[in-house]
Amino acid sequence: MPGGEGLALAAGLARPSSPTLAVAALVLLAAALHAGWNALAKAIGDTLVAFWLINATVAATGAVLVALLGLPPGAALPFLAGSLLIHVGYNLALLNAYRVADLSQAYPLARGVAPLLVAVVATITIGERLGVAQVLGLVAVAGGLASLGWPTRGAWRAERRGIGLALLTGLAIAGYSITDGLGVRHDPSALGYAGALFLLEGGVLTIVLPLRRGLLGRVRGAGGGALAGGVAAGELSFVAYALVLWAQSKVALATVSALRETSVVMAALFGVVFLGEGPARRRLLAALSVAAGVAVLVVA
Repeated sequence: MPGGEGLALAAGLARPSSPTLAVAALVLLAAALHAGWNALAKAIGDTLVAFWLINATVAATGAVLVALLGLPPGAALPFLAGSLLIHVGYNLALLNAYRVADLSQAYPLARGVAPLLVAVVATITIGERLGVAQVLGLVAVAGGLASLGWPTRGAWRAERRGIGLALLTGLAIAGYSITDGLGVRHDPSALGYAGALFLLEGGVLTIVLPLRRGLLGRVRGAGGGALAGGVAAGELSFVAYALVLWAQSKVALATVSALRETSVVMAALFGVVFLGEGPARRRLLAALSVAAGVAVLVVA
């Protein structure tokens, strides 16, 4: 059982155990799109403006899909409600993490800590035993996270808030991954579930974020590049998660999770190469360690 996927197994929801090449390719595409939208969000100078644009975009896209496909069936609604609450917290934590931390540090920390925490908690609370390969995966993830979480020389005071927010984001990722992995299995249309989730999530954040005084004026004053980048990031975000939800309805959650974690390497590359973040070598190696460890942890 490695990670949160064991909880999905306990729910007794049947699913195929291995992906086709096409499904694997689409999950890898989703990983690239996810890393891409995070890179765009970080690249836009005003992170609050970026997240407002992203959420307004996904809310509009979700509204179109709900109009076309309708709301999910009643059995999926409790999962949808829980996921909405977790996703709002996830957005707020990630937004603030990107205000004070580098993409190549915050993103791999957030993505890597989720499966690590679930595996550790499951071992402690319900006595699940990890095999040798899974323990090695755990060590690889922990080592990569420790390297990412270790501040650059003399920067502990400046970086600790970003590290804490990235870890909080990871907790939210663990929560919504399990909730949505179960919820989408109660909806015959993964796209319909995604549409409802993003309409609600994006709608709430589009309303809540402007409570920060002056935000809408900053949106109006943002340059064309920032506006285009925010809208593009929103669409990438929607497509990436819709692909993941569809894959979760077809194959084992563990397999989807393992393939998806390749995004931590992609995001680290974006941060180091395009945003000039550093220390480059340490962060790339740490991200690779996290991705490899998660893959072993959830598949072995």
